[in-house]
Amino acid sequence: MVLVTAVEPQPTDAAFVVDIAGFNGPLDLLLALIRDEQVDIYDIPVARICEQFLARMGELKLNEAAEYLEMAARLIRIKAQMLLPRKEGVEGWEDPRAELVRRLLEYQQMREVVDVLEKLGEDRRNRFGRSFLQQAAAPPPAPLALALTDLLVAVDRVLRASRKPTVHEVIPRALDVDGAMTTVRAVLQLRANARWRDVVRTDAEPWEVLSGLLALLELAKRSELHLTQLRPFADVEIRRELAGEAA
Repeated sequence: MVLVTAVEPQPTDAAFVVDIAGFNGPLDLLLALIRDEQVDIYDIPVARICEQFLARMGELKLNEAAEYLEMAARLIRIKAQMLLPRKEGVEGWEDPRAELVRRLLEYQQMREVVDVLEKLGEDRRNRFGRSFLQQAAAPPPAPLALALTDLLVAVDRVLRASRKPTVHEVIPRALDVDGAMTTVRAVLQLRANARWRDVVRTDAEPWEVLSGLLALLELAKRSELHLTQLRPFADVEIRRELAGEAA
């Protein structure tokens, strides 16, 4: 059964399209008729083939297909040219079927190439089936294998490459708390109230500052004086206690 699908022409300049299962245009249909009738392609009986072509057009309802109509008109014209009498001995006469034979041979050659390519494609599809090769997942990293000797060598290499530790030299210096207590008592003998700068000089060494601080704390512990600091970092007020004054 031959399927015919026709698309009606649009109001614009769209062409009339004919799709026939089994035939790819008028040349294909004409070549099929030549094969069915088993005639020589170089000596086509135009009248016979033309009748077969028109009959097949009627069967396939191709009366509105432009390309088929053009081929039918060509066959009729060739048929008419073949019927025209020609003078014997006139040189330069050309067979009106020559152009049609040339086109049929070209089309036949093209179809043979297409058939070969389709067969090769079919063989390839049958030989190499489509498949999906799943990529294998990457193996997990191997656990770290390290001997104790290697670990110690690595640690030693890191320690050698690191900076050498800074060594601070500490010089012991004895504090003179008793001497500082004597100084504070002497100041408080002269004045009932004093300040930090009165018992520790401005350019005192760190050990002298620390000795003076310990002396004040020790005397305060003995209730010989009273220390007051109104706010952080303010000067320290030193006030002599009565018990200390009595002593």
